[in-house]
Amino acid sequence: MSSNKNAAVQVPFWESKTLAQMTREEWESLCDGCAKCCLHKFIDDETTDETTELLPTDHIAEDEHMVYSSIACFLLNDKTCQCSQYQKRTTLVPDCVRLTQDNLDDVFFMPPSCTYRRLNEGRGMPSWHPLLHKGKKSAMHKAGMSVRGKVIKDDQVSLDDFEDYIVLWPLDDID
Repeated sequence: MSSNKNAAVQVPFWESKTLAQMTREEWESLCDGCAKCCLHKFIDDETTDETTELLPTDHIAEDEHMVYSSIACFLLNDKTCQCSQYQKRTTLVPDCVRLTQDNLDDVFFMPPSCTYRRLNEGRGMPSWHPLLHKGKKSAMHKAGMSVRGKVIKDDQVSLDDFEDYIVLWPLDDID
């Protein structure tokens, strides 16, 4: 019998490449599919008024803080945690952000458990990530890291009532 001791150990691409070096296919596969990015987030800011409080923003000031809600985009399939119109999402929902290697540092609203954010911050791949479970999301759902069973669609609730839907669970990051 021959031994395979000298066989090269395959290092996963997310451990051998920087985010900037990844192909588009590798980049897309990093999305854990939790759908937390599809949640509406609000900035707690005492200086807004009725005309500016629900406007989108591309930054957060030092004296502000962001809160997550359990209100999800109407395009989200809340069972599969996937966008029902992924290819057209930024047309159908102009505020939807397409995360790329170029804008990752500017996307301040990604949750702490987001794999893109974790890798960008040097925290590694989460143990429940589908890439570590043969592409299956069951470990993520079982760990409570997705939005499954926790959301209401934005076309089913008045944004005037958003304060009733503020939640902390999107901030959870178990490892």
